Amino acid sequence: MRSFRFGRGGGGGGGFKEWVLLFLLLLSAFSRSGASSFGHARKMLLREKVREMFYHAYDKYMAHAFPHDELKPLTNTYTDSLSELGNLNLEHLPQYYNGSALTLIESLSSLVVLGNYTEFERGVLWLSHNLTFDVDARINLFECNIRVLGGLVSAHIVAADNKSRLADGLYKNQLLNLAEDLGRRFLPAFETPTGLPYAWINLKYGVMENETTETSTSGCGSLILEMGALSRLTGDSRYEAAAVRALRKLWSMRSSLNLLGTTLDVVTGEWIEYSSGIGAGVDSFYEYLMKAYILFGSDEFWDMFHSAYIAVQKYFRHGPWYHDADMRNGKATYWQLTSLQAFWPGLQTLVGDVAAANLSHREFFNVWEKFGVLPERYLLDHDMLHPTEKYYPLRPELAESTFYLYQATKDPWYLEVGEAIIGSLNHYTRVDGGFASIKDVSTMQLEDHQHSFFLSETCKYLYLLYDNSFLADKNYIFTTEGHPLPVRSWWQERLPESHILSNWTFGKGGNQATHVSALSSQICPETIFRESVGSQHESACHVPDVHPSHRCRSHNECGIDSTTCRQRTCSMAGYCGLWLFV
Repeated sequence: MRSFRFGRGGGGGGGFKEWVLLFLLLLSAFSRSGASSFGHARKMLLREKVREMFYHAYDKYMAHAFPHDELKPLTNTYTDSLSELGNLNLEHLPQYYNGSALTLIESLSSLVVLGNYTEFERGVLWLSHNLTFDVDARINLFECNIRVLGGLVSAHIVAADNKSRLADGLYKNQLLNLAEDLGRRFLPAFETPTGLPYAWINLKYGVMENETTETSTSGCGSLILEMGALSRLTGDSRYEAAAVRALRKLWSMRSSLNLLGTTLDVVTGEWIEYSSGIGAGVDSFYEYLMKAYILFGSDEFWDMFHSAYIAVQKYFRHGPWYHDADMRNGKATYWQLTSLQAFWPGLQTLVGDVAAANLSHREFFNVWEKFGVLPERYLLDHDMLHPTEKYYPLRPELAESTFYLYQATKDPWYLEVGEAIIGSLNHYTRVDGGFASIKDVSTMQLEDHQHSFFLSETCKYLYLLYDNSFLADKNYIFTTEGHPLPVRSWWQERLPESHILSNWTFGKGGNQATHVSALSSQICPETIFRESVGSQHESACHVPDVHPSHRCRSHNECGIDSTTCRQRTCSMAGYCGLWLFV
């Protein structure tokens, strides 16, 4: 279908739990005014730089790779990568798979964030008439879920909510129908003795003979947002039920320390790798517990997250860093930074643990400044790059956490971080044919691959950092692939009015309360409730660091205190303290 050419077009549980939910739903209702010290004109200039970056990557994909999956920007060609994602040994690759327009699917919600409904409409139309999942292709369940199913479900919600912006009668739930077809093809993966899904599924034939039974914690514990939303939208409970059953089984396999390993067997339910952390193989498990609680309001998700978060803070945290540890005894195993860990400050911001988020974020940014980008893996105990994992594939996690922390603090420093990220991406990764991954951060040698998440996440979070008007009228949760899902009251367990604290301001509007205030107090919501009712329940925020080794050289390195929004200070001994400037 290469004759179909796109153009950019015009248009451009217990009481404290309910309090946490109310607190977190305000993320998209923060003050819209930018920090005056940074300057409105400078913000708008950076917004337009990000817009131009997105279209440089998008237009080159449409010109040289569409309808295949991803762009190879150095050679102006393509790769049908959906069957390769997570397939490190490139086994069982299909002979006749010609792509599923993966990058287009991933770009749909970003087009809306940028205000381009004309191109969004064209994308919806093309997918409606051309996309099929009846293909003999073995795909990774997790990757296909977060990229394709999540992209389709999110775009469907946007298309259905904005029919007035699309031509009359144009949209008739085509994307939802495609998502439901894909969801049905996922279900055979869950037919195991444990309910834990196979990591791999053939879209046409189901689970292949002699398929591997090994999967990751992320792979079977990060399906609830997309599959849960699909069930809520279609009325078919099978998708959410399968994801929840897998999540419950996974949680039942935790150690007595509330820690989980990294890899496991879906048939026996036994752990294969006991070492774990907050990085690759586990990261989105924590993310989806918290976000599922916000999206669906179930106490079950909060109870899991609360215990898991405290365990991470107790056994993985060392000052501003998080090392890996054995799930059975909590002893450190690997002292390493991985680029995927950079999502953690953003998650901590959602929880309300802004002080801890700020400290970790600054460490990640220091590494970014040292190399120009974030290396995939850095050995903290040897202060050196990992000998083989030196690459940077245009990952979004640092930009994502920067966006969340700026929304929470309105500290203009985060806008400067975003500016530095934009500068690095344009300097090191931009080529005539799009944006290329970096193969080795020590030499800045490029690799011929523009991943779809560069458009669905990296560009989106950078744009929202300088213009969050997309969030003006709705509360959204972003999936781990950056696809927005609106927080809807009819998706949630009802919150009793008795649990709405008196210090919130509400505006009148229909039958629903409109949140006027925001995260302006910067206090962990659970801590406030615990103090007000005298509960001794352990807080998920402000868990004391058993290794308080973070050293500072200036006040600026200590960031903003979460309880007062004031600058933390660096002591004469070189530690960040809670004594504050008046």
